[in-house]
This record gives sequence, C-alpha cells and structure tokens, in this order.
Amino acid sequence: MSWRRRALNAWMRYGMKPVLQRTSSPELARRSFELLAPLFCPPLPYTRLLPRPAPVPLNLISVGRTRRKQIILFLHGGAYLAGSARAYQGVLSRLSFAAGMEIAVPDYRLLQEAPFPAAFEDALAAWQYLRSTGYAAADILLAGDSAGGGLALALLAALLGEGERPAGLVALSPWCDLTLSGASIEVNRSRDVIIPAGRMKEAVDQYLAGADPSDARASPLFADFPNPPPVLIQAGDTEVLLSDAQRMVQRLEQAGGAVRLSLWRDVPHVWQFMAGQLPEGQAALDEAATFAISAFDGDSAG
Repeated sequence: MSWRRRALNAWMRYGMKPVLQRTSSPELARRSFELLAPLFCPPLPYTRLLPRPAPVPLNLISVGRTRRKQIILFLHGGAYLAGSARAYQGVLSRLSFAAGMEIAVPDYRLLQEAPFPAAFEDALAAWQYLRSTGYAAADILLAGDSAGGGLALALLAALLGEGERPAGLVALSPWCDLTLSGASIEVNRSRDVIIPAGRMKEAVDQYLAGADPSDARASPLFADFPNPPPVLIQAGDTEVLLSDAQRMVQRLEQAGGAVRLSLWRDVPHVWQFMAGQLPEGQAALDEAATFAISAFDGDSAG
C-alpha cells in the first residue's frame, strides 16, 4: 500500500465521511463536489473540453492525439445528485491520454432537476446523438463510475435489447442495485472510508421519487443482457458497493459475457478519481485504458 493511499483513506474516513453523513441537501452536496473536484484531480495540461450541440448538454474531453471515429461515452457518478463533465475533466483527461481516445460526457439531469428516469433518458439521448453523428455502435465504448457505472450498465441492457451492441463497457465501483440488498452494505459499513451507508436509502428515495427500485433502468442487476460485449468492472474490497460489482459480474457471466472483475485492496470508492495524487488511481485508469483499446481492437478477452 502506498503512503498516499494510507493518507487518503485516513483523510476520507475522518474528514470527508463525517461531512457526507451531515450534508443537509443535495444542492449543497453538488456545489461542494464541483468546488473540490479540481483539487482531488486537476486536469492534465492542454486538456480540451469542447461542448457539443446535443439534445442533452454534452462535452468532449481529450488530451493529445486520439483515435478517429472511436469514442468513450462516460456517465459520471455522484449518487444522481452531483457531478458534471467539468468536475470530471481531471480524471477523464488522464483516461483519454492513456487510451488515446476522446470521451463524451453528458451532463444528464440530476435529481434536483428531474427524478428517475430522467438520467437514464438523457444517457440514451447521448448515445443516440453519437449514433446520429456517424458513430457505429461498435465504435462506442460505454463507461461510468458509481451511479454512472450503474447507469452505463442500464443503458447497455437497453441497447442490447434493441439489437445495438457497443464495443464494450468499463464500470468503476458501479452502483447496480438500488434495492440495497447487497451483503457488503452491512459487511463493509465500517470499512468503507467514504460512503455513509446509513444515508444510501435516503439518496435512493430522493432519486426514485416513488419508482420501483428494481426497475432495470435504475438497478441493472435485474436487467437482461443478450449477447453482451466485453466488460471490465473495477472495485475495492472494502467498499459498501462491493457486492454490487460481484453480483453484476455473475449476471453478465450468466448471459454469456466476457467479463472481468478487477478487485483492488483497501482503496476508497472510485479511487480512480484521485489519479492525480494516488498511484493506484492512475494504475486503475491505465488498466481501463488497456481494456478499452483491446475492446475496440476485437480482443474479447480484454
């Protein structure tokens, strides 16, 4: 374990987690995230953040030379109440540089603006926009972290059901089950250094606004995945969402998919976001970039 990982875990456990346990409103959480994100992971020099006139606000993030006509559609995390392309440009600039790919990031509607299924509808609209601009389904790789990882998997299920097959999918610590039935929510309640498990149901209730938490658009763990593309899921062994990742792997394997769970020891939830300061964060992004390249190049083993 790097000394930086030990320091980060301690800071999150005793600094950030108590704050999240007390945060009074979704809007305050969103504003705080926007302010802190550049400190956690500043963008690489010469990062490009280019808005596009899509049906949903969408930005293209890239650094250096990128592949032509191949793109990553990334759905950001933030418990459906925080996050944006601008807040994520630090971590995604590093993923873009490592993979040599442009990354499309939609600013889907957060729960303060519209409840479920607005986020899913915006993710689908972003996919349709890329398809309308000339990208084939096989030229788009889906990705996302935390809530965005679950959203990416929900989008994948919907697309496969319509005969659309992306190149692959990368999910970073995905939140796949809004019924909150995963065993690790209790097992890792005290081990997770950042997520306050006691507030998870509150976030679910705010997002779903009375909708069924087992709806496949909210909880892809209960979705069908006919003929899935290769999938990489990264997760930490102390996360409260570990069971979501593990059960999602089983679900995809049952569907006949080539799926790999990359399990990291004693890292915080979405540690990739700290890639600017955390060696393990950059190493995980490098693994994701290698997988993305192999998925586009037709190596289903990832």
